[in-house]
Amino acid sequence: MTNPLRALLHAATVTHLPGVYDPPTAALAVAAGHRAAHLSGAACAALDLGLPDLGYVHGTHLADRAARIVPALRGVPLLADADTGYGDALQAVWTARRYAAAGVSGLHLEDQVQPKRCGHLAGKELAAPAVAARKIRAIVAEVPDLVVVARTDAYSVTGLRDAIDRAASYVEAGAHAVFLEGVGDPAELAEAHAALPGVPLVLNRSEAGSAVPATDAELHAAGVRLVLHPVAPLLAALHAARDAYAAIAAHGTAATVTRLPWSDFTSLVGQDEALELDARFA
Repeated sequence: MTNPLRALLHAATVTHLPGVYDPPTAALAVAAGHRAAHLSGAACAALDLGLPDLGYVHGTHLADRAARIVPALRGVPLLADADTGYGDALQAVWTARRYAAAGVSGLHLEDQVQPKRCGHLAGKELAAPAVAARKIRAIVAEVPDLVVVARTDAYSVTGLRDAIDRAASYVEAGAHAVFLEGVGDPAELAEAHAALPGVPLVLNRSEAGSAVPATDAELHAAGVRLVLHPVAPLLAALHAARDAYAAIAAHGTAATVTRLPWSDFTSLVGQDEALELDARFA
């Protein structure tokens, strides 16, 4: 069966991938009409461990969470953060196999040293391009159905030219798309696109970065095919939760806070279908 994420990389439109974190958020993304979704390592670090994105999580955390999310996506493909692959080529292949077994359609793999740092933080250290390339080569060879997006963090460390050169070496190793972390200016994206003809680009629109306003048409012309929104829904949910906790503390009720109706919640988790099944076999 054709990987649907691979088709989106070569579509005539830009696809936006919102972050999903559990079955209800996955169901909400599907209901909104999204054609793909994203699972963030930073979100997993926060939700599973209550920790920042500083190398605490492992592929095991993401694969386990993905296995719970994928059924709720109902065939919508999931692109998952794989950090550095959590080791060298051997460990990266193990990670890719776990992701594929969990139903993940693709992963992005970065060229930092391990333990990595959040891409928006200073102090990142880059691995040698050959080290990152051999992980990509190994995953493509051993888990061929998985989409591999090669991420480079070189832009904020050594500049755009090095980021493009690294991306080219990762494409040569077999990556299906490239993700130049920190590059968001359409002019710089166009420069990368010109240097990497035919290679789909992935753009990160995380709130931790400084997004340059650009339309989907401008992004598509610059070679962008996927736009990630890794934590936007999570931040929105936490904002709403903060308001609810404050209202309960201050007034003893959350009546003044906008909330999802209870019937919508039970619909998201399939209560009506479960009760119908229960009635049939009771």
